[in-house]
Parts: sequence; structure tokens; C-alpha cells
Amino acid sequence: MTTKENLELLFLHALPLDGSMWAGQRQLLPGSTYAPTLYPLGDSVEAWAAAALKTVKGGRLVVVGSSVGGSCALELAVAAPDRIAALVLIGTKAERRPNPDLHASILQTLQENNLEEAWNVLWAPLFSRSASARVIGDAKRIMLRQSPPDIARGVTAFHSRPSRDQFLSTLRCPVIVVTGADDVAPGPAVSKAQADCAQHGQLHVVPQCGHYVPLERPEVLNSILLELIETLR
Repeated sequence: MTTKENLELLFLHALPLDGSMWAGQRQLLPGSTYAPTLYPLGDSVEAWAAAALKTVKGGRLVVVGSSVGGSCALELAVAAPDRIAALVLIGTKAERRPNPDLHASILQTLQENNLEEAWNVLWAPLFSRSASARVIGDAKRIMLRQSPPDIARGVTAFHSRPSRDQFLSTLRCPVIVVTGADDVAPGPAVSKAQADCAQHGQLHVVPQCGHYVPLERPEVLNSILLELIETLR
């Protein structure tokens, strides 16, 4: 079980972004917050999780993952369950059904197009129609700072991740599942099923929001996280 050490926040980013996507959450626990960029840490979510664990200092972690970052968060819980005070999974699909054709198609899109065109095809559609042009533009600029090999590495890590839907039911810590109401990957129905199967699961559906809750509705996510932190202290 987790001890009464001070909490630390570990944020794990979504594709095709990096650790800077958490700028709106970095001050929730000043001095005790980490948001690594995952691509240089290895070729799999398991390798990312092992490396991310080495970046933190404390023994009680609130791990917050968005999309593939949520898959990485699950791997942290597999590797170090006694260090996890709570998991927050945003737009995360714990189950993996292999889809090699989709994987190959995404890699082909990355190879045949520049990053801006790939953004328009693959990731811009995941935002809610309610998302502001500023928010989408900021996310696009983060993506354009990445290298195509890093993005491809992230895509492959996502498509080769372990399936962890059964693992959710074994977790003794709170599992907070957050989804945009307009998200389609995986969306509210899958998110609800995941929250329901966790022993201490909670579901938050954020209205007028797509896949990227930390960017589209940061004030809602921050409220959820602050309430969680208060309950764990």
C-alpha cells in the first residue's frame, strides 16, 4: 500500500504532443510535478514507464496520462503498484485489439506527408468542434516541434502496447477516468465501462470537449485533479 509521503504528480502526454502539453497543470503541485517527453525514453510504453519512474523522487504518485500517456500510466501501475496513489486516465483505451492495417496506414501517412499534413489528417479531427482555433493552433505547434521518427515511434508504441482492460479491476487505488463528451477515441461509452470495472473508479465526462481534455478544457481537468489531491493528502 502507498505510504503517507508527500504526493507527486507525474503527467504523461498524448500523441503527437510532448510534455509541454501540461503547461496548464504544472502549478497544481509546485515543485512536485513531472512531465517528461516520452519519445526519447524507448520504443514501447513499458520502456517509457520504466524510464518515467526514474524521473520522480517520491513514493506516492498521482499518475495522469492522456491517450497513449494513459497506456503508459497503466504500465507504471503494473510495474510499481505500491507507489501509485491514484491513476487519472484521459481519453485512454486500456484494451488493445491489434490492428496492423491501421498501424501501417498511419505510418504510411507520416512517411508520405509532411507533419502539418499528417496533423490535418490524423489528429486535428480529434478535437471537438467547440475547441477554439487558438487551442488547436497551440497543439499543432507542439506537434510540429517533434521529429517524424519520434512521432512514428510513438505510434508504434501505442499500437504495440499490452492490453490492460483486465488489469483495471485489480487496482486498489482510485482510477479517475476522464473523457470529452465529443471524443471518439475511445469516447464516453468505453470510458464508462473502464470506470465501472475499476474497484474505485470514477467517470468524468467533460462537455463540449474532444480527445485532448488538458488542452480543450484545462479548467475542468484542474478542478478534478485538485479535488483528487485534496482527498489523498
